[in-house]
Amino acid sequence: MATDGPNELPAADRRSAFSIVFEILREPMFGLLLGAGAIYLMLGDVLGGLVLLVFANLSVAISVVQEIRSERVLDALRAMTSPRALVIRDGQRRRIPGREVVPGDVIVIGEGDRVPADAIALNARELVVDESLLTGESVPVAKRARHSDEEKPGPPGGDNLPTVFSGSLVVRGAAVAEVYATGVHAEIGRIGKALASIDTAVPRLASETRRLVRIFATIGLAASVLAAVMYGLMRGSWLDACLAGIALGMSMLPEEFPLVLAVFMTMGAWRISQARVLTRRASAIETLGSATVLCTDKTGTLTENRMSVVNVAPAASIASAQLIGAAALASAPEGFDPMDRAIIAAAGQQDDGLALLRTYGLSADLLAVTQVWRKPEADKAVVATKGAPEAIISLCHLTDEDASFVREAIERMAASGLRVLAVAGASHPLAHPLPERPQEFKFAWFGLVGLGDPLRAEVPKAIEECREAGIRVVMITGDYPTTARAIARNAGLDHESVIAGSALAQLPDQALKERVKEASVFARILPEQKLGIVKALQANGDVVAMTGDGVNDAPSLKAADIGIAMGGRGTDVAREASSIVLLDDDFGSIVRTIRLGRRIYDNLRKAMSYIVAVHVPIAGIALLPLLTGFPLVLFPLHIAFIEMIIDPACSIAFEAEREEPDLMRRPPRLPTTQLFSAAMIGWSVLQGSIALLTIACVYFFAVHQGLPAEDIRTLSFFTLVLGNLMLIVVNRSYRGHAFDFLTGGNRVLLGIYVLTGTLLAISVTWPPARSLFGFGPLHGDDLGIVAVAIGLLLLILLLLRQWRYRHAADI
Repeated sequence: MATDGPNELPAADRRSAFSIVFEILREPMFGLLLGAGAIYLMLGDVLGGLVLLVFANLSVAISVVQEIRSERVLDALRAMTSPRALVIRDGQRRRIPGREVVPGDVIVIGEGDRVPADAIALNARELVVDESLLTGESVPVAKRARHSDEEKPGPPGGDNLPTVFSGSLVVRGAAVAEVYATGVHAEIGRIGKALASIDTAVPRLASETRRLVRIFATIGLAASVLAAVMYGLMRGSWLDACLAGIALGMSMLPEEFPLVLAVFMTMGAWRISQARVLTRRASAIETLGSATVLCTDKTGTLTENRMSVVNVAPAASIASAQLIGAAALASAPEGFDPMDRAIIAAAGQQDDGLALLRTYGLSADLLAVTQVWRKPEADKAVVATKGAPEAIISLCHLTDEDASFVREAIERMAASGLRVLAVAGASHPLAHPLPERPQEFKFAWFGLVGLGDPLRAEVPKAIEECREAGIRVVMITGDYPTTARAIARNAGLDHESVIAGSALAQLPDQALKERVKEASVFARILPEQKLGIVKALQANGDVVAMTGDGVNDAPSLKAADIGIAMGGRGTDVAREASSIVLLDDDFGSIVRTIRLGRRIYDNLRKAMSYIVAVHVPIAGIALLPLLTGFPLVLFPLHIAFIEMIIDPACSIAFEAEREEPDLMRRPPRLPTTQLFSAAMIGWSVLQGSIALLTIACVYFFAVHQGLPAEDIRTLSFFTLVLGNLMLIVVNRSYRGHAFDFLTGGNRVLLGIYVLTGTLLAISVTWPPARSLFGFGPLHGDDLGIVAVAIGLLLLILLLLRQWRYRHAADI
């Protein structure tokens, strides 16, 4: 890697620190701050102008730090979601990120894998690869092992060649290959195409945010110009008029919206990754809170994926060792399927002289895998098959009496939760060509193998949590119905209504829609039948989360509202079709992800509600003196000070807020719910209006008392800043304790409170600061007025919040 660099292509969409700074400098708020600073300098207030420029730079610095942090998180997520590679190093197989593959590595690829680097096949078994990404040809091409006399690898697109190329997809078969080119040196790097691993767009939320920002910006610009003209005409000071207009424009410009959205989505993806779950599409975070049905497979998700052979039922003339040996011959030699590995482990050492001639894979018309082996110096090939008992019964042409006896044995094994496979064997003369279909072999019944896979300990609790959250859990498995029912019973699912794949295939669309409303267990389901289940659930109005791991699962994962791929045993095709990847294939991780998704969306709504609310009193108190002719309260310097509180509060502090106590006891959010709903905006405006009314009362009281302009500004500004803090208190929880703002565990928020109080104290006790802000001294009775006003404001807002929590439908 030190010589050739990481095995990845340059990321075209990664933003540098310079580009981030440039984007922020183009924001209207920064322009307003610079304009205000220039006017201060023109008025001869050098200190005021410099301080304002310092505030402007601080604002830029905060935004740059948050944006760079987000970019680093995205880089980490891109690396984690890049195609994985199975390499052989030091004689051991290791699964590593694709970017760590280097020339000389020996990689193992199989059906559904994305080839991580350009490589040449050392051995191949029925390998077929889709190279359309490189060639544009939609027809997959066959591959073979390298001949000993072959030298330079050929270009992509050729049939029956030993080379496989980075970015191409294994459609069928498997191979072991040696890497010769990575990263920009690979064929995909030369052509210059790249695959995006993470979709960072959030279409609906982003469009909502942009629309609201445009509305606010238009209103703010118009109000700013109007206010400047009014002030200039009424008071004759046009430079002061420009300052007043800029202050009003700054007060109404909600530049925090895009920043908050970016921070929440990026940090949300990072938080979810800490739960061993990767978010490939940020829009999934939004959808998680709406999921009403969670479709999960059984093996490795509900169970521990630690299969072992627990029971065998050999035929009368077959020994147990012979039964297990035949089952091992029907398993993939380099298998990663837990059943194959369990069977091979139970069989122990096999005859190394056997050579695999052909594999007949699982198909829709035969749920069994058949493999043909050649023995040294033998004139007949050994044929072994294993799969669904019904399929093997059919292959062996058992009599009704024998089939009935076998089915009784199957029921006994399945009732204890075992996965039951049937095994059969045959022989075939090597002088004759192999048949095209395994049904043409003359199989003899060998017996049954029962495999156990313990239920994960946390599954029953997680399923109960889903039930409380209004999410229906549906198990979809290829297992025998009796096995599926036993696992469902132990997991806490409704196990009375079990639908088998054969019965499902007979149902018309309307009947299927009705059946999926009540069924919680689907057994003997083919991967392609998952798509029909997803569509039927969606036709009923459900928001569906679906798990999958195979190539055939890709259509259902893509069709589901939330596709969840298995990261441990899943193929790259399944990962690419999904929006979420489970690194540990654990059902509990899905539930934790839903919980985090709900928390992220909750906190995002709280932050947006706070932003709308806080701009109402700021804009109102900036406009009020212009309408009344009384002394100005806010200049750009004061608003820049307030922005130093708002920016970290609405992004960092709200993002870190803990979840609501009833988070997983609420029904799923309707998918049509808007982030900026009328109810949310109304609630925000109501809060802001009450805060504005409180500040206005203090302002008019100070004017009525005949206080100097500096004292009026001091009282009003202190009430405004502390009122801002009260808006944070009210919006950080839907239903918290009244004074939870000091003990809520949010250290960022506690730091904001302490820093704000300290700066306010300095602004009225240190003469240079008091002069800079245009403040007068703050006496004891002044503090009493502010305290009473803020106390009443907090009490009213908390009472209104409690009423809203009990009666509002959008929480």
